[in-house]
Amino acid sequence: MDNFVLSEHLTAYLSDPSTLISFDFSDGQIEDELDRAIDAIAVDSDALAEEQNFESLEAMLLRFPELSNQSKLKLTDLLISGLASQAETAYQLIESDEHELYSKQRTLLEMYSFLLQWAVAALEKGNTIGPQAVSKSKTKKAGSGNSNTNDTIEQLQSALDVMCKVQKLKLSKLFVATSERDLFISLYTRSAYLIMESEQNLKVLSLKMHVFKVLCIAIKHHGHGFGAQISLVQNLTYYDHLSEHIAEFLRILYEQYDYSQLTEDILRELSNKEFNSNDNKGPKSVSAFWVKLSELCPRLVIKKMTFLIKHLDSESYTLRCAIIEVCGNLILELSGQEDTMETYKTQINSFFDVLEERFLDINPYCRSKAIQVFIKLCDAETTFSQRRQQVTNLAIQSLEDKSSNVRRNAIKFVSKLMATHPFSLLHGGLLPINEWNDRLKNVAEELNKILPPLGSPEVEHIPGDLSKIDENLLDSPSDAEDEDDDEPGNETLKEEYGNAEVINRLKLTKQYYIEALAFIHSLHKASNIISSLLSAKNKGEVIEAMDFFVIADAYKLDTAKLGIRKMLHLIWTKANSDEGRGVQTHLVECYRSLFFTAPEEFSEGDTCTFIARNLISLTYGATAAELTSLEQLLVIIMKNKQMPELVIRKLWQVYGIQSREISKAQRRGAIIVLGMLALCDSNIVIKELETLFHVGLGALGKHDFVLARYTCVALQRMALSSQKLPDDHPVLQRLLSVMEMYSENKDWYVLAEQAINAVYALSNKPDFLAAKVIRAKTRSVFGGQASESLPDNRKQSSTIALSQLLFIVGHIAIKAIVHIEGYENEFKRRKILYEKNKDLSSATKDEMDLIGSTSEDDFTEALNHIRERELLYDNMALLQRFGGLVSEICSDNLKYNDPQLQISATLCLAKLMCVSSSYCDANLPLLLTILEKSRNPVTRSNIVIALGDMAVCFNHIIDENTDFLYRRLHDPDSTVQRTCLMTLTFLILAGQVKVKGQLGEMAKCLDDEDKSIADLAKMFFSELARKDNAIYNGYTDIFSTLSNDNDLDEESFKRIIKFLSAFVEKEKHAKQLAEKLSSRLPRCDSEKQWNDVTYALSLLPHKNEDIQKLVSEGFKVIQTEA
Repeated sequence: MDNFVLSEHLTAYLSDPSTLISFDFSDGQIEDELDRAIDAIAVDSDALAEEQNFESLEAMLLRFPELSNQSKLKLTDLLISGLASQAETAYQLIESDEHELYSKQRTLLEMYSFLLQWAVAALEKGNTIGPQAVSKSKTKKAGSGNSNTNDTIEQLQSALDVMCKVQKLKLSKLFVATSERDLFISLYTRSAYLIMESEQNLKVLSLKMHVFKVLCIAIKHHGHGFGAQISLVQNLTYYDHLSEHIAEFLRILYEQYDYSQLTEDILRELSNKEFNSNDNKGPKSVSAFWVKLSELCPRLVIKKMTFLIKHLDSESYTLRCAIIEVCGNLILELSGQEDTMETYKTQINSFFDVLEERFLDINPYCRSKAIQVFIKLCDAETTFSQRRQQVTNLAIQSLEDKSSNVRRNAIKFVSKLMATHPFSLLHGGLLPINEWNDRLKNVAEELNKILPPLGSPEVEHIPGDLSKIDENLLDSPSDAEDEDDDEPGNETLKEEYGNAEVINRLKLTKQYYIEALAFIHSLHKASNIISSLLSAKNKGEVIEAMDFFVIADAYKLDTAKLGIRKMLHLIWTKANSDEGRGVQTHLVECYRSLFFTAPEEFSEGDTCTFIARNLISLTYGATAAELTSLEQLLVIIMKNKQMPELVIRKLWQVYGIQSREISKAQRRGAIIVLGMLALCDSNIVIKELETLFHVGLGALGKHDFVLARYTCVALQRMALSSQKLPDDHPVLQRLLSVMEMYSENKDWYVLAEQAINAVYALSNKPDFLAAKVIRAKTRSVFGGQASESLPDNRKQSSTIALSQLLFIVGHIAIKAIVHIEGYENEFKRRKILYEKNKDLSSATKDEMDLIGSTSEDDFTEALNHIRERELLYDNMALLQRFGGLVSEICSDNLKYNDPQLQISATLCLAKLMCVSSSYCDANLPLLLTILEKSRNPVTRSNIVIALGDMAVCFNHIIDENTDFLYRRLHDPDSTVQRTCLMTLTFLILAGQVKVKGQLGEMAKCLDDEDKSIADLAKMFFSELARKDNAIYNGYTDIFSTLSNDNDLDEESFKRIIKFLSAFVEKEKHAKQLAEKLSSRLPRCDSEKQWNDVTYALSLLPHKNEDIQKLVSEGFKVIQTEA
């Protein structure tokens, strides 16, 4: 086929391949014609030059999808073997220098190569390589589909292999014109680029390496560099998956073929490329390419960094993130070099400057990326100690970033800085600040002893400074040999050199300690900020914060324990979502690693002792809230069966051992933890009832009311097993004696409270035992002979005894209500059981019939009658004797002026008011008067809590007097404020009280000086926002309250309104609120009111041009008036 022109055929193929075919086969002829062509070419590969054979193969390739798999294999193998044969022939011709045959041989190579690239394209178009190819290329299994896939991979590899073989020929002898050779080479490179377009193809390593080899040879030996640059840059922006593969290809081209020009040209072109603002795909691919290339070929990237660095000013944050990561990779590369040339130090510092600047990038993703790069640098062998403190300060600054993602990464970074700190060379790496202060103090003292005092002749030169030494001492070496070694001059010189070495060492040590202390102080500052992030909304931040404190505890950082205690409250995170469950689970794992993981060399017994000691230590100095949270945590651990039985036995040993070596705190901690664990398994307490009786209720408990108190709490856990004790049981009798005891110790009150709770939990007839206690205590106060047990100072003692009596009466009244409600719940349970099971024994059946014949309303009404008319008003009722007494004491505080008596009487009055609505209504004015006039914050706090309880019991009575409650939000005592805020939070969120415009008073607490009050207020409004439009409905009332308060400064007003406006999320609500607020503008009497309204409008995304115009005009009016 002498008329074959490659350029014409290739053009026709790319436009319309069917124009190349002058005839066609029927379906039955294809197989026969293929066999004929194979036979002809097998005999002589030159037979392809015959027009019939060439056009037959073209026709088959045109109908390639219709061929059977076997025919496809035959056709492709034919072309591969034919081209391989022609390559061998061409090699021989070139070596023998037979110029007259070059033209014919070139044509045959072009014909075979043209058909082979067509076959490769047909294979790709058929999409024959699927995802299974990746695994099947490693492990072959039976199956025709998988076999076909493997065959296709092998064929492509064979085709690319023979292409490489052809390219290794001296093609410049066959192709006189460069354009002809380039066109010929493009057949192979086009096939390679086509294969690269498939992501699945590049997952087959051997196939990918063949593709890279074809392109490398074409670029290195056949001038394909510019064409490759165009194709690779174009593919890079079109195909996401090619970013890392192209970087890998360029590395192979550079390392194995010593060709870096293409890489440099591509980097230069990409650095000048501008992307459309709407184009996200292009910057993403280019960024991934830069990052991967900087990992694989950092030396090449450094050369072109001056071009790439300008993308830090790009609008695309993706490109900026890439440059940030590239800088980090280059720092790693340069810092790992053994050569410490000054140029490298300059480059490293310049890259560090770029990274530090990016901490202030406007995009949070860029700021996060800068932090992530520094985290990666922390793992480098080089510590970069000169930069470390500055970077630590930047990390602490990022902890307060407005982006949660930045804060989360900043926490991780601070943790990494602590875990990789460079101050472990001298003292093991732990970071307790007091020890480091002592070390600095010691080395400073030692240095001061060696250094001569200022102004003395000895300090006129530094020991070892040759410029200040006597010239007579600097003799030649030959002269020195003849001198006596013991000459005074030599001794002085040695001493000065020795002092210089010691002084330099001490100075370096001192500087080492100073830098370590600066780092520790920074960690303390970071710890305080991270502690506040434990309550963040983003759960990722919370988990990272927990991990930080675990690491901080390992390094003995002083602030770690506070954070560990604070994160204990996260056990209450709502577990109704994956995030909530994740926080709870992570918290449990953190506490297990902190307190349940003993050193590996410990035996089982030592491990359990270690765990028991840690659990006890958690109770030291713990608040009531922390103990409640710890209780919930231990309950979860118990439910997960992660508490060893031997630990429980160790705790009982600590509690019960009669030894002075056990401190009060340890014994208390043991029973506190045991009481918590008994919530899951009451047998823990039941089995050791005798121990509780002899220790907590025995001699030790008699002298340690706190121990006795927690013993009573542990006893209450027995009620979980529904196990009751007879009234004459020693435990119950000992509890009664505790309540009857006279003591001036104020811990008695909380002990008596828990003792009463234990009696009601354990006794079959607690009301009889309660009456017995009241009678005995009354006789001790008012009776003649019984009062002889009181000390000599009768007046003071009788006042304390009366206080204790009133405290007992009040708490028994509350427990009586709970006891009655227990009967009501039991009645309902039995009634439900009666409805379900009617086939019972006769005795049980009679009892159940009696229950079944009584309606719930009748039973509830009977119980209400007992509460309302009998407990406090029946002449036979014991509590009736105290109603008037308590009112009398509370109303005459001049006569009964003892502070403790007034506290007990007021508390008793409040509790009695919760029993009966009639008593409540009669004494409410007195209670509110005490609330307003009492100077004792404990009394005011108790009344606030009581009013909350009354609001639940008798809502109709308290609803009209809620203003008294709201006033306590601004009580001069922060404890009362906090109590009031918590009470109102519960009442409002539970729907127990209606909000009548008082939300503004709650909102003022958002900017309270006491951070705990401000945090409580934020929590309240965050929970309130979850209710149906609650913030939206009360927004205008809140605004009015805040704006009209002249005592509220402008900055506080803005902070509160900004916080609340964030909860108005719906566009419709924002628009309606904006209209309501804008209507106030014409009625504003002062510039302050105008500014308040306009500021609120600026926070609402209303998009109302009329309002904006009105605001603009109004501002001008105010300026004119001013």
